[in-house]
Order: sequence, then C-alpha cells, then structure tokens
Amino acid sequence: MYKTEAEIAIMKTNSSLVSTMLGEVAKVLKPGMTTLDIDAFCKSFILDNKGIPTFFNFHGYPHNICASVNDVVVHGFPNKKELKEGDIVSVDVGITRDGYVGEHAYTFILGEVSAEVLQLVKVTKESLYKGIEKAIAGNRVGDIAHAIQEHTEKKYGYGVVRELVGHGLGKTMHEDPQIPNYGKRGTGPVLKENVVLAIEPMVNMGKKEIFTESDGWTVKTKDGSPSVHFEHNVCVKKGKALILSDYSIIEAAEQTNSNLNTSYYTNTAKASS
Repeated sequence: MYKTEAEIAIMKTNSSLVSTMLGEVAKVLKPGMTTLDIDAFCKSFILDNKGIPTFFNFHGYPHNICASVNDVVVHGFPNKKELKEGDIVSVDVGITRDGYVGEHAYTFILGEVSAEVLQLVKVTKESLYKGIEKAIAGNRVGDIAHAIQEHTEKKYGYGVVRELVGHGLGKTMHEDPQIPNYGKRGTGPVLKENVVLAIEPMVNMGKKEIFTESDGWTVKTKDGSPSVHFEHNVCVKKGKALILSDYSIIEAAEQTNSNLNTSYYTNTAKASS
C-alpha cells in the first residue's frame, strides 16, 4: 500500500502526535501510578485532539493502550497494580485521524535498575535505528530484520521474539509487509518508496520463547526475563528513511521527570558495565 506525499504528511502529523502523547506520559509517570491511569490519560489526550483511539476494540482489544511491564513483551492489559521503582514499562498507543493511523511504542525505566537492564533497553533502542537505516528503497525486508537481529541476538545474546513482527501501516494498523526482527540479508520483499512501516524490535534479556496468557492478548517471556519494546513509524525513501514519529519529544520530556532513568543513553559506560 504505497502512500502519496499528502497521505504521508497526514501520517507524520498523527505519528508525531503519538510522540507528543508519550512525551506527556513521560512527564507524569511515577511509582504508585497504575497502567489504567496511563490508559485513561491517553484516551483523554486522543479525544482532546479529535482522534479515535486506534487500539480500542481492535479485534476485540478492550483498552486504549498496551502497557507491558517487565516480563510482558507486548499487548499487556492496563490494570490496577501500582507501578514501582525498578519497573520497565512499554507504552504502545495509536491514534486515528483523517483516515490514517499513527502508532508507536516507547519503553520507560522507573528509577534504579541493574546495569543489565539498562543495557537491554539501550541495545534494543539502538537496534531499532539499525533497522531503520536499512529501510530504504531497493533493500529488502530481510535487510531490516538482519540488522536488528545482528545487533541484539548475535552481538549480545538476547532473545529476539519470532512470533511477533512489525508491519505496514496506513488506513489500518496492520498492512503488508510483515517486518520480522530476525532474518537474512537480501531476502524478503523488495522495499519500494512510500511504503510506511512500523518497525518494532521486541527483545528479551533471556531466551526468545514466549507465551500468551489466558486473556488471549498478554504476551510474556517464558523464562520470566525482562523484555523491551521500541517502535517507530517509518516511510521508505531513496537513500534514507523518513522517520514519521519523533522520539526527541519523548526524550526531552523524560529529562524533566526525576522518577525516570535515562542513564542508558547519557552514560554508556554504566549501561554496559
């Protein structure tokens, strides 16, 4: 599903709005808050900005966001459990406006965590950009997948989730092609200009195996190890991909909140010690 420049502009506006929303979450996130609080916060933000919560009732999903804490990989149900110091929290959220979807995810760290967790977050975020570097016209899907796997699983020994993948994005949240986070260079569909992708590494500190809880949605690591999820919306272009979402908004907001740990990208030595 190739997009016109006008459609890409709408999607960039929507994706940037999701980044602004996640930035607002970053300003208020703290121990004692619940993920249901975040869900309500994001719903209000979306409605205030004349959007539709993309996730709500998507294949029956009952919430406005996915909130995945610690060993939850993705699709975590918001709940009443209070967040605590040392939790890692992935917030994945989408907005639909003017007929197009913007949706992406960011993993936050509440307070002090081990150097191993800091490294996992840092490396997973880095791998997202490694994948984006390959999202250019003429490359193949496998080039993105290989770049992510090379930086996470092969370099650090992390478990890259196989069963869940990134995807195309447009008028609906899931379009072709699928974008795995593992694979071989030079394989898969050829990337052509103006296809929009959601690239989203899902990386476990331990083994790659996962399972889905009885709610039919919540995906967790089988060995109980922490998992990290980052996601950008990206438009394939010649020479260099166009990133539609904007992590700089979220990162600037993180710096204003003393409850959040950002040392993994300000202190590389600590993260890899």
